[in-house]
Amino acid sequence: MKIYDELVARGLIAQVTDENEIKELVNEGKATFYIGFDPTADSLHVGHFMALCLMKRLQMAGNRPIVLIGGGTGYIGDPSGRSDMRSMLTPETIQHNCDCFKKQMEKFIEFGEGKAIMVNNADWLLKLNYIELLRDVGACFSVNRMLTAECYKQRMEKGLSFLEFNYMIMQSYDFYHLFKEYGCNMQFGGDDQWSNMLYGTELIRKKLSKDAYAMTITLLLNSEGKKMGKTANGAVWLDPNKTPPYDFYQYWRNVGDKDVLKCIRMLTFLPLEEIDKMDKWEGAQLNDAKEILAYELTKLIHGEEEAAKAQAASRALFGTGDSSLTPSVEVDASMLVNGVIDVNSLLVLGKMVPSKSEGRRAIEQGGVTVDGVKISDVRATVTEAQLKEGVLIKRGKKSFNKFILA
Repeated sequence: MKIYDELVARGLIAQVTDENEIKELVNEGKATFYIGFDPTADSLHVGHFMALCLMKRLQMAGNRPIVLIGGGTGYIGDPSGRSDMRSMLTPETIQHNCDCFKKQMEKFIEFGEGKAIMVNNADWLLKLNYIELLRDVGACFSVNRMLTAECYKQRMEKGLSFLEFNYMIMQSYDFYHLFKEYGCNMQFGGDDQWSNMLYGTELIRKKLSKDAYAMTITLLLNSEGKKMGKTANGAVWLDPNKTPPYDFYQYWRNVGDKDVLKCIRMLTFLPLEEIDKMDKWEGAQLNDAKEILAYELTKLIHGEEEAAKAQAASRALFGTGDSSLTPSVEVDASMLVNGVIDVNSLLVLGKMVPSKSEGRRAIEQGGVTVDGVKISDVRATVTEAQLKEGVLIKRGKKSFNKFILA
C-alpha cells in the first residue's frame, strides 16, 4: 500500500486542496512539507502527538519534513479554538520553550543532512518591515473574507484583537518564506488551521510563478488531535518530568472503548492488517487493545524499557501482575511533622492531584483510599512507621502510588 493510501486508511486525512498532486508527491517521496508548533509551553503534549506521528510516517516514506518552531508567531498567539486571548509570553520564555521543543523532537524526527530540518520563524518574522509587509503581502488579503474564517468566529463576540487578526497573515507568510527558501511545497495542520493554510497557498500562487501552482498544496490532519491530551489533572505532556511514563501509559490505557481502535489506527505504527483484525474485538478484548495502544505509544515517546515498566505497574493495579511493581514515590523525612504527614500532601507529591484544593475535594467525595481503606477526613495522616513499610494510596480506580520513606 502506498503511503497516501495508508494515511487515508488510518483516518489521518480530513481535507486536501489538490489530491492528485498530493498523492503523486507523497507517494514518490518528493514532498517537502512543514508543520508548525507555537511554543506556548515548555513541553509538547499529546495534542501534538498526531502531527509528530504523521511527520514520522512521511519521513519514513522518503519525504522531507520541516519542523517550524513558532518563535515569531508565539509573540502573537493563535486565536483558533480560543474564547479569549492567549497570555502574552516574554521573549525569554518563548526562547526557553523553543529549546525544549527541539530537544523533544530530536528524539522522534530524524534530523541531519538531507533529512528533516528545524527552523524558527522568529528568524524572518522579527526582521520584517511593517510598511513593506502591508504593501507586499497585506494587499493579497481580503478583510471581509478573513472575518468569515472559522478560527476567528469564536472570538468575534468577545472581541478579536488586531494583534490576533494578524496571525493568519503571519502563518501565510511562513509558508511563502519556506517555499522560497527551502522548496517547501506542502503544509499540514489541524482542521482549525484550514483558513490560514488556504491563504498560505493562495499567497504563493499570487506572488510566485505558475510553476508553483501545483506544488502549493495542503494536507490536513484530522481534528482528533485537538480532543486529546486533557485529563482531570491537566494536560498530558511528552516531557517525563511533567507527565511520568506511567501516567502517560495510563492515559492511553484509559481511553474509551469507542476510541481505542481509532487511536491505534491513527497513532501506532502497527501494520494495518494487524489492526484490521482488531475491528471485531469487543468486551474484554478491548482492554487488550488498550494495553497495546498504551504500550506502543509509551515506547515511542519514552522507550521500550519505560513502556515495559509502566505496563507491569498497570497490570499490578488491575490485579493481573506483580503488585511489587506498583509505582513508588519517596517521601523525604523532612516533610513529616511530629512523625506524620497528611494524605493530601502525599496526593500532591505523587501528582495524583494538581493541587491541595483538588485533593480535599477528592477526599471529601470518598475517592481516596489508604491501604484499601476509604478516608473522608481531609486531615487524615499516615505515620513514619507506615511509610517505612510502604503506604498504598489510590485516587479513584486508576490512579495510585506506593509511598515509601526515603
